[in-house]
Amino acid sequence: MRTVLIASLRTYTRRYVAALLAVTIAVAFVVVIDALGSGARNAVAVTVEKAYPDAELIVSDGYWMAQDEDVARTLAVARERGDRASVLATAKGQVDGPSGSLGSDVEIGTVSTYSGLRSQEIAEGRAPRADDEALMTRSMATAHEIGLGDRITVGDGDLAQELTVVGFSGPSSPAGGDVDVPWPALQAATDTMAESVAYDVRDGDVAGARQALSEAVESQVQSRDDYVAERIVAMNNGVDILAMLLLLFAAVAGFVAVLVIANTFTILFAQRSRDFALLRCVGATRRQVLRSVRTEALVLALLAATAGIVAGIAGGIGLGALVRLLAGEENFGAVSFSPVWMGAAFVGGLLTTVVAAWFPTRSVLRVSPLAALRPAEQPTARTTSGRVRIALGLLVTAAGAAGLVTADLVTSMELMLVAGMVSFVGVLLLGPVLVPAMLRLVGRAGGRAGGPFRVAAANAVRNPRRSAATTASLLVGVTLATAVLTGMTSARQVVAQGMNAEYPVDYALAGGGPIAVETIERVRGLEGVDEVLPVTGAVVETEMGRLPVIAPSDAARARTLDPGSTRARDTEIIVPHALITTFDEGVPDRLTLRTKAGTVAVDTRLEPLGSGAAAIVSPAVLEQLTTEPTTQALWVLADDGADGDELGEALRTATRSTGLDVTDNLTDQQWVATQLDVLVWAVLGLLGVGVLIALVGIANTVGLSILERSREHALLRALGLTRRGLRRMLAAEGMLLALVAAVLGTGLGVLYAWFGVRTVVAPLMEDARLVVPWAQLAAVLVVAALAGLAASTLPARRGARITPAEGLTLD
Repeated sequence: MRTVLIASLRTYTRRYVAALLAVTIAVAFVVVIDALGSGARNAVAVTVEKAYPDAELIVSDGYWMAQDEDVARTLAVARERGDRASVLATAKGQVDGPSGSLGSDVEIGTVSTYSGLRSQEIAEGRAPRADDEALMTRSMATAHEIGLGDRITVGDGDLAQELTVVGFSGPSSPAGGDVDVPWPALQAATDTMAESVAYDVRDGDVAGARQALSEAVESQVQSRDDYVAERIVAMNNGVDILAMLLLLFAAVAGFVAVLVIANTFTILFAQRSRDFALLRCVGATRRQVLRSVRTEALVLALLAATAGIVAGIAGGIGLGALVRLLAGEENFGAVSFSPVWMGAAFVGGLLTTVVAAWFPTRSVLRVSPLAALRPAEQPTARTTSGRVRIALGLLVTAAGAAGLVTADLVTSMELMLVAGMVSFVGVLLLGPVLVPAMLRLVGRAGGRAGGPFRVAAANAVRNPRRSAATTASLLVGVTLATAVLTGMTSARQVVAQGMNAEYPVDYALAGGGPIAVETIERVRGLEGVDEVLPVTGAVVETEMGRLPVIAPSDAARARTLDPGSTRARDTEIIVPHALITTFDEGVPDRLTLRTKAGTVAVDTRLEPLGSGAAAIVSPAVLEQLTTEPTTQALWVLADDGADGDELGEALRTATRSTGLDVTDNLTDQQWVATQLDVLVWAVLGLLGVGVLIALVGIANTVGLSILERSREHALLRALGLTRRGLRRMLAAEGMLLALVAAVLGTGLGVLYAWFGVRTVVAPLMEDARLVVPWAQLAAVLVVAALAGLAASTLPARRGARITPAEGLTLD
């Protein structure tokens, strides 16, 4: 049988190419996503590590140190041992410069007076050496015309601390801010809590330092590597989202590869049934034949898995270099390859191929020597095996559907994914019933298209199992593409609506009293400003002190991204996020607004609204408070393509002397949009690999099915069908099968996306609803039809070159 095995591999090499390619791509895909994931994780790790340059130990309790005393105790241990320790913390607060306020919500970070624990890069000047010295980012210093040696004030009131700017910083660490000061100054000026303490062991006795710290503090003492790993997971809300996403797409790739390889082996073994029967005639036992074909599958698996590992390493290195070039080294680190992932990919490739070939090879056991003398019966819905398949398909589909409904009720993403795969397997089992029924409908609809089309439709229906196997691979790809595109579009629509409601304007300027006309004109003249909407209001007295209120007109609200979010009823006042923190004792449920013109009592409504540092009332309420309203706020809409950071800095510079607070919404909006774009392209890129495997599958199954019918095509040629007519018939058949797969896959994809939106998106976003991207789905249908045409073109040309006499002698 060894000679038979080698002969089979040599004879059927061309037919195994697609199966080899599918396994190779699937294995390489797993290796590549591990490499890309490592690059993303390494970038995050390097970013976090920059906050702790030479630290061996980190003292922390997660995001901050729960015990204030632990900071002092850690610093005391460092002094006693002769080590170095640096506190990391951030806060937002008031900062004033020589020419006025730099803002009330300036990002203030800590800077170490020890060079080994300082993460900031000094661009000009020097680093702080004492607690009354500070660093400032070059952009902040330029915007506010602050030079080296100038004095700034951090904090306000009795907490204010005066410091001297001794240096300008470049790119900073996650713990850095626009202004960086030593920990004692930040602690005195604000009520912030320390995030962690970086600890540098001077004598090399790390174990001794850890023991001393553990005895002195209640907080956790960790190595820097362990702390960084925990922070990466914590940044994803306690879940390593990146790893889950990569595993999800690895599972999808494996699932698609299993279907492709199973279809390939099913058709191959069906074509070779007469060969197997002849082997039985010359004395081979069932066990020998079975061992031979399964050894073939194992040899193919070894070759494909090895090729996949090599291709994955090359692809990971190449793609990693490309991403680093495009995204920058700070956003994507060096790629690395995990032995665990590579081993799992190799073993997974082997198991995928062997498992996919296992069940088709069971048909070998049923081959009898007499099968060489008569054609085998194809299972239909009327045969026992056909009825069993249909019953099993209905059972599996029902189980998957029940799982999807349950996942919706309990909002379980894991259950939804498993149930979706189970239900899809059920649909594939029902393929020999569903696909011919749809083909008959399409055939009747296109019955006037000519003879080749009618023959193609009849051929596609004549062998239900072959048609179902041919459409299965493309069905997977279309279903995946439709589900992901629809789900992404729905999620993005909800995010956009939420962002528009929270950030109805790009920038809001308020809080400095009446705004002069020259200020409005200066803002209008800035590059990047599309429109400025002056909003009138007044300053009123309340139980909590003076409060600026505005009443936007219907015309002004109509120009915003979400007119409804800034509409106040006549009985209420909207208190936006920028004002909530100004009430030291919280915001009361009801406020009394008083001016010389009148008094109005209104209910308070708290909203996370980026409308500026002014409360919102209705025009009717404002009329009761003043007869001469003044411009109290400016709502700014930016040009398309304007840079949020640059325009925000320009607005702050232009209004620096007016006391206006600038609420920058555009930067946040652009950041979210960028993250969504990156996510969408990453998902589509990963999905593309799965679709590529599916296209390989349909090309393989169409080619094998055409090869299987060589005698039939030769007979048609002998009866008068031209080569061109044969090519047209096979092309029409390929397009028919692809169209049916595309329509069925689109319906299934939209259904799965609906469950996905309800299960994953709706619990997080109230207004989530299904949004179908009709244009994109139409493009998917067109691509699927063209894929079917392309998949049948080369096999059809090859089949048309066979002469009738030669074809009738083929076996």
